[in-house]
Amino acid sequence: MKIRIGYGLGTQGITGDGSAYATLIDELERLEFDSLWFSERINGITPDPCAAMAFAAGRTTKLKFGMSVMVLPGRNPVLVAKELASIDLLSNGRLLPAFGLGVADVREQNGFGVARQDRAPMFNEAIGLIRRLWTEDEVTHDGRFYHCKDLTVRPRPKQSPPDVWLGGIAPSELRRVGRLADGWLPSFISPLEAKGLRETVQAHAAEAGREIDPEHFGALIVYSGGAPLSGAFVERIRQRRPDVAVEDLFPVGPSAIRETIERFVDAGFSKIVLLPAMVPDNFTAELELLKAEVLPLEN
Repeated sequence: MKIRIGYGLGTQGITGDGSAYATLIDELERLEFDSLWFSERINGITPDPCAAMAFAAGRTTKLKFGMSVMVLPGRNPVLVAKELASIDLLSNGRLLPAFGLGVADVREQNGFGVARQDRAPMFNEAIGLIRRLWTEDEVTHDGRFYHCKDLTVRPRPKQSPPDVWLGGIAPSELRRVGRLADGWLPSFISPLEAKGLRETVQAHAAEAGREIDPEHFGALIVYSGGAPLSGAFVERIRQRRPDVAVEDLFPVGPSAIRETIERFVDAGFSKIVLLPAMVPDNFTAELELLKAEVLPLEN
């Protein structure tokens, strides 16, 4: 099993101009991290994921990049297929597409203009159409939400096609992962529950006559470099996951980060994305510390 370590900022983003993002991207490339992940919030300071991935692609030759996650309902899947295929081709196949339904936030939902009850069926239909547009010529689709006739999207992505990753840990989300995803990248789960949730996803995939590659299970881990987590952030997480102790979700300090990753690996997870609880003041120092502690786990 190949262990790969990526990095992301979640929905925090970086204030100011693009120079801080440039530093982050350049340092991840220099230090040989596997990937960089961009989250999406219309009402937040994090940049649009496609724009950010294009920016990253132009500055790098090895670093992969993905969305954690891009909201699909409210977007035209034909244009999404074109945009992502272009980024994958121009980056020589370094795209890691990951999609979601969108956060349960009225402001965000207003931005995408999709009724809450329509999000899931729109998502399910769009995923299938995007995959067809990446691999087929003269696609005709007449669905509930989307329609096209004899449509061929060019250019093709470099990957044939890119693997589609989904997140989520709710029962309905786990079923969707099993039915539709090539990989699973959840957040806010503990190593203790990871193995059972992975087995649930695999069971749903088997029920749908599918199989997810054993190396396509990953996890986003929010960490602190040293200071214990506290305040409003922790309270939000306690409300989101009241059944799990905060210390089981967020490792504090380099040794705890390494131990948490090792426990996820033991549970069958090989793609790890680290997200700082607070944006570091110095990306170079932060990433060099993580490189020394956790990148040796890669093989």
